[in-house]
Amino acid sequence: MGLRLQMLGTGGAFAKKYFNNNALLYTGHQTLLIDCGVTAPISLYQLGKTWADINAVLITHIHADHVGGLEEFAFQMKYVYQQKPVLYIAEQLVQPLWEHTLKGGLGQDGIESLEDAFEVRLLREDQITRVDDSLQVEIIQTPHIEGKKSYSLYLNGEIFYSADMTFQPALLQQLVGERGCRKIFHEVQLTGQGIVHTTLDELLTLPSEIRSQISLMHYGDEMEQYQGQTAEMEFLRQHEIYEL
Repeated sequence: MGLRLQMLGTGGAFAKKYFNNNALLYTGHQTLLIDCGVTAPISLYQLGKTWADINAVLITHIHADHVGGLEEFAFQMKYVYQQKPVLYIAEQLVQPLWEHTLKGGLGQDGIESLEDAFEVRLLREDQITRVDDSLQVEIIQTPHIEGKKSYSLYLNGEIFYSADMTFQPALLQQLVGERGCRKIFHEVQLTGQGIVHTTLDELLTLPSEIRSQISLMHYGDEMEQYQGQTAEMEFLRQHEIYEL
């Protein structure tokens, strides 16, 4: 069985109709949670899943819609399931995640560092990490907020999964033209200027051979108004499962 992707949510940071842009990646051997935002617990509940169904979590960057559910994840695994969950994280995100996001809530009962709460497995740029026999992950630093690092994912040398990022056409062209990328899951901002995100108008400037590989995620509540206006690109839907 190949990789399958199930979106826990497909919404942007401030979307109310759609959950946070988090996903479950099924490898056939285990379930990897990509990002764990504020709405991850309720989305898992609606799917009839528990934290114990997740083998590991991977974090792309430090914003609440991507890490806001980690405190509950860690506490539930410690006190309910008596397990220390696996956390894949870029080396540069370890200190800010603990000091600026989790320490205030998790810092108790013997938890004094990120490593006390999670089995931390570091990700490094230009290094491929084997999650299991079916999944290899490479992180690519992509610009989002000035001064805050954010990492998109390149899976199995053929699938690009964007973190929140500004428009990077040269990267997309390189991945498709030189690195064998066949599928792109890309965040999209439907309205306004793309100051810290990639806009739909920007994605529409890409060649059709690249657009045809793109599925759109991390959109706002106005998504339905844009049906039929995205050229070859299609919107991902939360809770649906996609064969990769």
